[in-house]
Amino acid sequence: MKTIPLHNKKSKIQLLEDLKNEKFKRITISFYKYIKIKNIKDIRDELFIEFYKMKILGRIYVAEEGINAQISIPENKIINLKKYLKNNKLLKNIDIKNAVEEGLSFFKLTIKIKKEIVAFNVSKKEYNMNIVGKHLNYKGFHNAISEGATIIDMRNYYEGEVGKFENAIIPDIDKSMDLLPEVRKILSGREKEKILLYCTGGIRCEKASSYLIHHGFMDVNQLKGGIIKYANDIKKNKIKSKFIGKNFVFDNRIGENITEDIISCCHQCSYPSNQHTNCSNESCNILFIQCPKCNKKYDNCCSKKCFDFSNLPINVQKKKFRSGKIKFSAQYSNDVKPKLLKN
Repeated sequence: MKTIPLHNKKSKIQLLEDLKNEKFKRITISFYKYIKIKNIKDIRDELFIEFYKMKILGRIYVAEEGINAQISIPENKIINLKKYLKNNKLLKNIDIKNAVEEGLSFFKLTIKIKKEIVAFNVSKKEYNMNIVGKHLNYKGFHNAISEGATIIDMRNYYEGEVGKFENAIIPDIDKSMDLLPEVRKILSGREKEKILLYCTGGIRCEKASSYLIHHGFMDVNQLKGGIIKYANDIKKNKIKSKFIGKNFVFDNRIGENITEDIISCCHQCSYPSNQHTNCSNESCNILFIQCPKCNKKYDNCCSKKCFDFSNLPINVQKKKFRSGKIKFSAQYSNDVKPKLLKN
């Protein structure tokens, strides 16, 4: 009997070749659930075995507080997955969200044990997952917006930079662990106002709403299923989107268009662009926005400094980097964080 591995052992080249030779269509889906999990390692290994059998690829985090999954699954295996989840006492009744736009999302299956399924890194004394904000569907969210509720984007700045709800507040934060204290600071004095939270799939808003309620906010609401469900629902019901631009996603697609609006600009020349990329200088690897013209000019690098470095022979790059004489930082060619083109 063939033993199923519990970790990926193939190179990226092999993984891409496998995907190229597949004779079936894949779809990208996501789901999460806050639920107390014991025997985390056993659950993690069981998930890997079952998902491996279904040829699932993706990124799954498992923690004592629950599960967070973004996966690519063969279309003909979705029934098998739903059946498995339904029969799993921990994961039954879990909501599955389909991607807004398809594409090559994942190359391999990765399931990791984490401290948190979203790395907010706040004390457990500051939230109670049994007490969370009110979940609103797209109709309720639209109504609250029209009533003048305060809208907060519960994602990192670079996500909100390419797409957001109209008039939403985008916290100037690049790391999740800094987000909740910053949002609390932004909302100080609005404890009695109606607050609307939104994020990619709903998972960040779940804990964020509990955190805000704990800190005295009285009317906290969250977009049910996040931007992903919202986009699918308004498309299905032929409703005009109040979210403009692109929804950033943490997989190979990087983003999925909700509307055709481009609200961000190239970090190098300020030309309208919403194409995120990672600097091809592996010693930098910063995520930034680059238009096609600058992509060609800098060969996928974030600056001339990185361009020059990445064109050196590999042995010279290693020698310079190890010497400590050259360092790369999160600075773009204009040395400022670009502003959104629209408010």
